[in-house]
Amino acid sequence: LASAHAYTARAKARALVLVFLALNLVMDSLASEGEAPPLSAAMRAKIERNRQRALMLRQARLATRPYPVTGEGSSKVKAPPKVTDTEGGFFLEEEEEEEDVAEKIVHPPGPVLECDYLICEECGKEFMDSYLMSHFDLATCDNCRDVEDKHKLITRTEAKQEYLLKDCDLDKREPVLKFILKKNPHNPRWGDMKLYLKLQVIKRSLEIWGSKEAIEEAKESRQDSREKMKQKKFDKKVKELRRAVRSSVWKKDTSIHQHEYGAEEMVEDDLYKKTCITCGHELTYEKM
Repeated sequence: LASAHAYTARAKARALVLVFLALNLVMDSLASEGEAPPLSAAMRAKIERNRQRALMLRQARLATRPYPVTGEGSSKVKAPPKVTDTEGGFFLEEEEEEEDVAEKIVHPPGPVLECDYLICEECGKEFMDSYLMSHFDLATCDNCRDVEDKHKLITRTEAKQEYLLKDCDLDKREPVLKFILKKNPHNPRWGDMKLYLKLQVIKRSLEIWGSKEAIEEAKESRQDSREKMKQKKFDKKVKELRRAVRSSVWKKDTSIHQHEYGAEEMVEDDLYKKTCITCGHELTYEKM
């Protein structure tokens, strides 16, 4: 919308300037011919108003855009192409780019005030910035940083196992513990590791459990319950293995029983029976 208004204002200014120039040309031509009639007061006032309006529009346009539009840093202007005779039946045009004089404005850094300095918690000296301050908001200078023990970085899994922290303790409990992301050294295709500051993890664990003794007792109880679960799983597997061994040894006799009858006995007139020697089955029959 602003660009449309600016374009309209420029067009009006050009039109008024052209009208003013045309009137001047007409007046000059009439004066050269000796037929210049005197202008009336109204005509002179109108000409002056148009001239003043054109000047005001031009000044407004210059106020809105006093300098030519340039890109960030330096703008590049295309120079005329350079023609080179290749002596092969054609000419080669090489375009050259010339950098404009406009340069990127660089503001000098502000002065360092006394209040900007930080006090190291370890040595008590003043410092401007450090690795631990920029990543973990810990006021410790780089000279006092203990990478091996106190200011060691530990993974999220180690923080949960060694110091008995949950996901909510790391991500939702205020203040949220800060971390840095690092590629997994075992496989870079896996997800990035979250590394926490060991000092802050220990502090958060003490806030939850109260003391180191409580943490050790909770770890021992969890270890005992873990051992009981392992023993229970082992006993269950042994029981299943014994059952499988017994079922493989014992085989069911699926063969058909053949009766072996002894001597026949007469029960009544024309009625006889025989008894199986193995299972005791009795067969009764009649003779004609």
